[in-house]
Amino acid sequence: MKFPCKYIIAAALFGAASQSGQAEGVFESLDFTGTFENRTAVAFSGNLQKSEFVFLPEVSIDLSAKSRVTIIGRLRGDVKDRLEPGPPADCSRSGFSGRLTLGSGIDTEIREAYLDTEIAGAYVRLGKQQIVWGQADGLKVLDVLNPQSFREFILDDFEDSRIPLWSLNAEIPISDYTLQLIWIPDTTYNDTPDRGAEYAFTSPLIVPTTTVDVPISFVALDKPSRGIEDSDIGVKLSAFLGGWDLSLNYAYHYQDNPVTRRNLSIAGVLIVQSYERSHLAGGTFSNVFGDFTLRGELGYSTNKYFQSKDVEFNGVVHSDEFSYVLGVDYAGFSDWFLSAQIFQSILTNGPEKLVRSATESNFTLLVQRDFMNEALKAEALLIQSLTAGDGVLQLSLIYEWRSDIRLKAGADIFYGKKAGLFGQYHDNDRMTFGIEVSF
Repeated sequence: MKFPCKYIIAAALFGAASQSGQAEGVFESLDFTGTFENRTAVAFSGNLQKSEFVFLPEVSIDLSAKSRVTIIGRLRGDVKDRLEPGPPADCSRSGFSGRLTLGSGIDTEIREAYLDTEIAGAYVRLGKQQIVWGQADGLKVLDVLNPQSFREFILDDFEDSRIPLWSLNAEIPISDYTLQLIWIPDTTYNDTPDRGAEYAFTSPLIVPTTTVDVPISFVALDKPSRGIEDSDIGVKLSAFLGGWDLSLNYAYHYQDNPVTRRNLSIAGVLIVQSYERSHLAGGTFSNVFGDFTLRGELGYSTNKYFQSKDVEFNGVVHSDEFSYVLGVDYAGFSDWFLSAQIFQSILTNGPEKLVRSATESNFTLLVQRDFMNEALKAEALLIQSLTAGDGVLQLSLIYEWRSDIRLKAGADIFYGKKAGLFGQYHDNDRMTFGIEVSF
């Protein structure tokens, strides 16, 4: 059996750790932990949406006082196989980040595999990892460095849906500042569900519409594949000044969704998809005022494309985008946590040919409550589009039965018109149940 390159790289990291530490008894510093989860989702109609198991083993080895290797795997199987019907094509992933399919509904992958070390006062993480910019709830502004899996739309936690990439991440202290330098040669992009999947996109905001009874043909996806030339880079400068946590962020990266162009010809419509580069510049800020925390993110992105009503011009509108989120957190009530956010996305191009509005606004409200000395946590997250009127309400209960066993229950409720980003899943309302065992 031939294993993908990523498994060979992970094995090399593990082997290097073993060899470099044999003289000092490296296996005395080996930690093996993990979690096993069973996750079930039942639609309000009574249909079983998913019944999956997830095994996440983690191995860590100390090479020295300043160096550590960590490898995290994932084995996942779903007996219903409705989220990604059949073996996943993984056409949006690089050969180093693809999954190994063991059968319909079963896949495994190296989720993360990295070396942490310190070089000349700089903290370096090298390998497959998640790099998080920004801390917004539910929606993203600056968190664009890692692509996302949309097999369950945005219902998964970002930590689970974010796709780790092979990257170099260095943080360099400079006086009162920290400079973060990021290089990502991994050409992996968003995983989007195919037609027929439970959470396949249907909204005209995402899926281009074509004239009925017109022949449609497709050109192979033009995906970047040159590791060096097609690399993404990021720079972040952060500091704590006058009580404020501040950062300036810049990324030169490929947008994680391909641009879909519709070219008209005598023979019909030709669908062409390609990934486009973008410059992102922005920053974050936060400060604590008594029981309140004020925080925000701002980002300006160039060279973005959005669905157009006018098919004659390839069906897309080219525009820059300014987006921001402003949030307020409150922790003044015992055992309660409240958070409200306003998101806005503003396009520089005019709205006359856009499917979406030139300015789109969303509101989120997060409410958390602890019971039984924090053994039971209840949470409600509402994401409401102020522009289209649709949204989603996510409810969850997590009970820590023992220190190594957690029981989970919840519900995901969509509402609004089918044409909306959230309303397209109006028929996907569901209840969820699960158990997580750690060791």
